[in-house]
Amino acid sequence: MSKLFVRPYQFKDREAVLRIGADTAFFGAPIEAYMEDRNVFLEAFYAYYTDIEPEHAWVACADETVVGFLTGCVDSHIHDRRYVRFILPGLVSKALRGKYRFGRRSIGYLSGLLGGWLRGEFTHADLETYPAHLHINVDSNWRGHGLGQRLMDAYLQQLRKLGVKGVYLDTTSLNEAACRLYEKIGFRILDARPDRFWAKWFGYPVENRCYGLRLI
Repeated sequence: MSKLFVRPYQFKDREAVLRIGADTAFFGAPIEAYMEDRNVFLEAFYAYYTDIEPEHAWVACADETVVGFLTGCVDSHIHDRRYVRFILPGLVSKALRGKYRFGRRSIGYLSGLLGGWLRGEFTHADLETYPAHLHINVDSNWRGHGLGQRLMDAYLQQLRKLGVKGVYLDTTSLNEAACRLYEKIGFRILDARPDRFWAKWFGYPVENRCYGLRLI
């Protein structure tokens, strides 16, 4: 029986965190379902948390193997400014120099995101009330062991000690088990909007959801 525990993220965990992030990005399946090059996704969505704000990240371990993680940010306004300054220039530079592979899947996904933004399908949170945010992923082989709950508990305790007022996260109605976990912890839906892109992909209605939790 493996010893399961949660601890703060360390830089040595970076490779495992990024691998799990890419391997679970498509609703628990690998990112390659809709992007040819996982490096684009990882550098766009996770490099900030592993490299710039690692002090608010946690990992779930089975013995000494990282099998899940939670990355967080305590102030989303600061995140946005740092992202534009430190992450975005590298992404643009690499894209212009042909360092990423963009194929039909990637183009379709990116155009779907743009269409969703233009149609107003993205959800929003009041950052004055809910300044922090998070992303959480657990390896598919280790779900059902309570690791998601333990990761959330560790991060929320950290936020409360820091005096953070509230935290939000973005997900979709497709992540049914995750939504049940958030609601069990006390998160409530702040915003919900129909998503045409994933609805077209899966063939049934899908909602983009923003969940929030007041901490103080």
